[in-house]
Amino acid sequence: MKETLTTSQIADRLLADDNAGWTYAGARALAEYMEQYEEDTGEDMELDIVAIRCDYSEYDDLKDWAIDFFGEKEAKEKFEIEKDDDWEEVESEIEEYINDNGQLIKFDGGIIVSAF
Repeated sequence: MKETLTTSQIADRLLADDNAGWTYAGARALAEYMEQYEEDTGEDMELDIVAIRCDYSEYDDLKDWAIDFFGEKEAKEKFEIEKDDDWEEVESEIEEYINDNGQLIKFDGGIIVSAF
């Protein structure tokens, strides 16, 4: 048995997962990403909100992801950050690191990064 969901229905189901903490914009971006993946690959996906919660995380920006992933001191060392104003200068390096190791989904209001 298969149920086809709209983008809004997918986002609503992701938002219903109290343990994930998605914003509406993040849930919608993730739903659109999954729909695009299905279209690109021709593979139907199962909506497993627990697996999605484990595989993807939402952040306000690339700096927040880097600090969460590496720790603040290690992130500053890795991306050669001397002062807080330097984070914008290394955004492309952080994006490249994520894309080399996982998946980055950018949306208005934040980012979603796959676990790797």
